[in-house]
Amino acid sequence: MKFAPPVSIVRRMGTVTRRKSIRTVRFSLRPEASSARSWKEKAMRVEGEDREVENQARKEGLVGKDDGGNGDGEEDDYLMAEARQPLSRKVPISSSKISPYRIVIVLRLVVLGFFLHFRILTPATDAFPLWLISVICETWFALSWILDQFPKWNPINRETYLDRLSIRFEREGEPSRLAPVDVFVSSVDPLKEPPIITANTVLSILAVDYPVDKVCCYVSDDGASMLLFDTLSETAEFARRWVPFCKKYSIEPRTPEFYFSQKIDYLKDKVEPSFVKERRAMKREYEEFKVRVNALVAKAQKKPEEGWVMQDGTPWPGNNTRDHPGMIQVYLGSAGALDVEGKELPRLVYVSREKRPGYQHHKKAGAMNALVRVSAVLTNAPFLLNLDCDHYINNSKAIREAMCFLMDPQLGKKLCYVQFPQRFDGIDRHDRYANRNIVFFDINMRGLDGIQGPVYVGTGCVFNRQALYGYDPPVSQKRPKMTCDCWPSWCSCCCGGSRKSKSKKKDDTSLLGPVHAKKKKMTGKNYLKKKGSGPVFDLEDIEEGLEGFDELEKSSLMSQKNFEKRFGQSPVFIASTLMEDGGLPEGTNSTSLIKEAIHVISCGYEEKTEWGKEIGWIYGSVTEDILTGFKMHCRGWKSVYCMPKRPAFKGSAPINLSDRLHQVLRWALGSVEIFLSRHCPLWYAWGGKLKLLERLAYINTIVYPFTSIPLLFYCTIPAVCLLTGKFIIPTLTNFASIWFLALFLSIIATGVLELRWSGVSIEDWWRNEQFWVIGGVSAHLFAVFQGLLKVLAGVDTNFTVTAKAAEDSEFGELYLFKWTTLLIPPTTLIILNMVGVVAGVSDAINNGYGSWGPLFGKLFFAFWVIVHLYPFLKGLMGKQNRTPTIVVLWSVLLASIFSLVWVRIDPFLPKQTGPVLKPCGVEC
Repeated sequence: MKFAPPVSIVRRMGTVTRRKSIRTVRFSLRPEASSARSWKEKAMRVEGEDREVENQARKEGLVGKDDGGNGDGEEDDYLMAEARQPLSRKVPISSSKISPYRIVIVLRLVVLGFFLHFRILTPATDAFPLWLISVICETWFALSWILDQFPKWNPINRETYLDRLSIRFEREGEPSRLAPVDVFVSSVDPLKEPPIITANTVLSILAVDYPVDKVCCYVSDDGASMLLFDTLSETAEFARRWVPFCKKYSIEPRTPEFYFSQKIDYLKDKVEPSFVKERRAMKREYEEFKVRVNALVAKAQKKPEEGWVMQDGTPWPGNNTRDHPGMIQVYLGSAGALDVEGKELPRLVYVSREKRPGYQHHKKAGAMNALVRVSAVLTNAPFLLNLDCDHYINNSKAIREAMCFLMDPQLGKKLCYVQFPQRFDGIDRHDRYANRNIVFFDINMRGLDGIQGPVYVGTGCVFNRQALYGYDPPVSQKRPKMTCDCWPSWCSCCCGGSRKSKSKKKDDTSLLGPVHAKKKKMTGKNYLKKKGSGPVFDLEDIEEGLEGFDELEKSSLMSQKNFEKRFGQSPVFIASTLMEDGGLPEGTNSTSLIKEAIHVISCGYEEKTEWGKEIGWIYGSVTEDILTGFKMHCRGWKSVYCMPKRPAFKGSAPINLSDRLHQVLRWALGSVEIFLSRHCPLWYAWGGKLKLLERLAYINTIVYPFTSIPLLFYCTIPAVCLLTGKFIIPTLTNFASIWFLALFLSIIATGVLELRWSGVSIEDWWRNEQFWVIGGVSAHLFAVFQGLLKVLAGVDTNFTVTAKAAEDSEFGELYLFKWTTLLIPPTTLIILNMVGVVAGVSDAINNGYGSWGPLFGKLFFAFWVIVHLYPFLKGLMGKQNRTPTIVVLWSVLLASIFSLVWVRIDPFLPKQTGPVLKPCGVEC
């Protein structure tokens, strides 16, 4: 018996249904059409199209069935017109702000070219080695500036329309048609990542302003900790009271720790008389919840010799964190799990993937891929929100903001993700170490949004699940040119011959029927994709029914077997990948789905598949976020940067010097790993769909650590010049001094105009400039050498951070000092330049007024280094000017050795070739 495959197994890509909001008359040159077609027939065709649009609108619930003759007709017409409007729009920067900015960029580029021309052609003969090093450094800085500046050529803003989203997808009295969203929260070690912070993040997700049946929260515990398992159990119980309280009074933010700690008038805009009483009761319950969680933390400090035991008396499966089975626990969302008001709650799922010795688990990227598979089996929402455990939802409408882009019929199909800026709590007002990264999030990311989209930064991002599966975006077909059919038929040979042949070819291919529709591309190979959530057939059943089909149909069906090689051995998961709009296959039950979910998080599931290579989070770097977004953009996907007025998400950041440098070290190390891999933007995917300016931005993200080497030399040169009396620049003429002045003015003008269109404060800009130097001569420098050792020699070097004493006052962590090797280079540079300033001034005093003129240029560069390293110096001194002895010893030792060796060899003194003549001391 022949097996007849369902039509829904194969689907065509690039077909996007769009409503016709404007009446149009289409003309075409068809061979069978008469050149004398009457206008009456055309008018009838337009009327039929309008009737079809109206029926489609009624079907989607945009207008009522009775829209004529009554008072509701005008309102329905308004709703229909409003629903047809776009859900978001681009807001370009005002030309009065962006045009001068672009002009100054071009002028600065020209000035930079003349400046380098002058520097190269006028060497300092008395200090040739210093001059050569300085010219090489300045050339590198110029290239680095180009990579950073030109992707900001076309910055844009965006606006969303949440009211239109509600009108289109949430009709009163009807079920919500908003798309489901799976939320991922990743955690590794609850002893380092406080469970109460993770619990607050989960509570903010469960209380989000979104239909409860459309939200599911997955918490990944990559440390298999019973502490986090018990914390989520307590969190689920507290959520039964917290979630209805948030939704009843529309409070913000919906995380209790930060809601109860904010110093604002919480009675503002609250008219319910019972609010004060319920708020006090809720705060009391939250304090009791914190006591229970803190008790769990205290208990977890001392692990029993026999291991942890669960409440039912069975041993905890994760007692050995490196050798344990996969674990899944569903806390909320099942039958009976309702809040105190009897309403449904979003689903909460605990996931800990299997780990065994001898398997590569790929850290956070592997954990995220495990969540992708688990969520596809259990809920299969079409969109995924990725959050770190310390990033909570600060704006309860954040998911709706993202849906304004992802559910837009015009834009949504081509978007791989919507990235939100990162905002942070607990940072001091002056932001000494640029923890907020305001310049990057408010300037660079908005510039990328005007090209192909912002880069993925690891958290606060809503993904299109299809993009994570490695699919190409749908190709939008070009609209046919407007032609007129009133010409004689013989004109078709010269006017429309090519179009005729193309349309004929298209008609011929369509005769094969829907089974042979265009397949969806997936990184160079053709793979089938199913539309809708129809019945799913096992791959074996499809293979058995191949006898009665021709070769084309066989190849179409046999390609189904490629899914196993690509996605792994799970028919349920493969079936979920074929559902573009999400949903679960028919005929499945919760028990079988849980078993399949355990299977897809097994440690050997990814073997001989393309997980981490072309699918999901990409492996090969500790900064898997940059690599994952880069692969999506190379396939032609676009991303969007969403900046709502109220920050969508907020998190915590390390505010003390050592932790901040260690964080920057990890980011820079990931960039070096990408630079040394096959995915380097310098040579990967040329000729693809990645735009040039977007590629420049990605190149900048992976080469910036290498700027640390010329920066280190350039910061050392001023001290050397002061100690030796030499200078890298010869005596300037009036004409040559113009280029120096023009360069400094263009740098200042670029910064001022950039702050003008972006709205960034000058203090944030200056802190970013300072930390660029601090991180460059410390963390970035170590990352380059560590990355080279790791990739080329296979040596994995870790820079450990050891904590000392902490302060208990507000922002006490700012003054917490932790010894790390990263502190040595910048400390040495500060001492060298201070010694150089003292030596230079002393020499000028001894030699008279004639030596003060050349000294000012050297002092300027030395003070430039000291001023940029000033926050680092304050961090070393701490709150009470305490500096560890080891830092002072190493820095003074290195500075002294360098100075003594320089004085001993002094390469700038002329070498005597003849006999040494000395006075004999005898008076002749």
